[in-house]
Amino acid sequence: MKYILLFFLFTSIGFAQQTDRVDFKQISATVQLDDITESVSGSVGVQFEMKQAADSVYLDAVNMTVTQAANEAISVSATSDKIWLKGPFKAGKQYTAKFNFAAKPKQTLYFTGNQIWTQGQGKYTSHWLPSIDDMNDKIEFDLTIEIDDARTVIANGKRTAMRHENGMASYVFDMEQPMASYLVAFAVGNFKKQSITSATSIPIDVYLSEADTAYFEPTFRYTKEIFDFLEKEIGVPYPWQNYKQVPVRDFLYAGMENTTATLFSEAFVVDSTAFVDRNYVTVNAHELAHQWFGNLVTETSGTHHWLQEGFATYYALLAERNIFGDDYYYWKLYQSAEQLKALSDEGKGESLLNAGASSLTFYEKGAWALHMLRELIGDSAFKAAVVSYLQKYSFQNVSTSNFLAEVRQATTMDITSWEKDWLQQSAFKAEQAFNSLMKSSFIQQYFEMSRLANVPLSEKRGPLLAAFSNANDFIGQEAVYQLVGEPIGVSEPFYDAAF
Repeated sequence: MKYILLFFLFTSIGFAQQTDRVDFKQISATVQLDDITESVSGSVGVQFEMKQAADSVYLDAVNMTVTQAANEAISVSATSDKIWLKGPFKAGKQYTAKFNFAAKPKQTLYFTGNQIWTQGQGKYTSHWLPSIDDMNDKIEFDLTIEIDDARTVIANGKRTAMRHENGMASYVFDMEQPMASYLVAFAVGNFKKQSITSATSIPIDVYLSEADTAYFEPTFRYTKEIFDFLEKEIGVPYPWQNYKQVPVRDFLYAGMENTTATLFSEAFVVDSTAFVDRNYVTVNAHELAHQWFGNLVTETSGTHHWLQEGFATYYALLAERNIFGDDYYYWKLYQSAEQLKALSDEGKGESLLNAGASSLTFYEKGAWALHMLRELIGDSAFKAAVVSYLQKYSFQNVSTSNFLAEVRQATTMDITSWEKDWLQQSAFKAEQAFNSLMKSSFIQQYFEMSRLANVPLSEKRGPLLAAFSNANDFIGQEAVYQLVGEPIGVSEPFYDAAF
């Protein structure tokens, strides 16, 4: 009989929107890490407020064992993917439950040599920490990480204490504001720190492994410039207590925008020579922009994923424009337009409101949509809409309609066609993109050079030599590409000019 009751309990609450029943306010966790067994254990205190009366609520927790804390009135038990809190819960009342947990995660918590780090993107924090997979329930997380005192811990929020005892250290972190569970994170390793302060006095700590400390400057080049630019350009103060960045070994992606604590790949740890070919600038700007777009305001569902990735890509591009100039900005727009057009021409174009769309759509088409919107309504209205959007929905979840309402409030321009062309249509509006790109004199010159690709070398000597003396690398590179296949005796003077 208990299995039948459990089934009905699970289907009535598990498959319903639990956010309609309960609001989890705070999770405080002490986490112990074991390198040898690659396991995690600890204790959790959870505070929640009931919106409706119920006899149980749950936390997501994958393959965890739990034991109830002493003298707790709320019953605690575990299934394969949940921890159930049971009691006669009344609407409008707040409750606190405490319990111990243990797990050996198969994903999300990674042990890589002397480093340990998390990657909870999507809904996977529940593999190492009891939490809520639904990003629509934002929670204040306070973590205490216990590890040997030879290593450093970076985690969300402000470190408020560090205690040492018997060769072990406890790092205590406090978050002042709520966030979605997938943004909870920490990293452990032999890290060294350098500190930067933003123009608005936000502490920015950057970390590298002990062996890589010679690379602080090239790896984190332009970090302060990016931070200060984005805060000013977005128009809403950085919403968190501090900001930290640390590269980790064997990271799964380029970077991840955990609230206040970006983790990124060690592949971006470079010296000044390698910086020219591969650097952290784009990822740096993108993950920082997410602190507003994704972390401060979070999508309600995948249908609105472009509100995170499109905005982060667009604002990162603006930050790079501030550093590298207008030509760079238009060049990157052109490159992404070429990719999007090719996808569209193959009949594989995707709507920005397609929850199953590719990263290219969410990131690059999303950035293009914002670029075109800004051109349509103007800088002033665009900035006003973004500020209103962020302020109105701070620490909440948003849909595309929320953003569009703020745009319509900020401008008298009719955005209906833009909404249809850039959000709803699967096809990429290549002609509109081309017309926008042609507002750049650099792009005009680049297209003029490109049109010479099939012209005999003898007939384009002047334009090629002029391109090599041009300060713009992109046009010069196109001119060099047009020498491919030419006899070396004929092309050598042009290569000399290019060098």
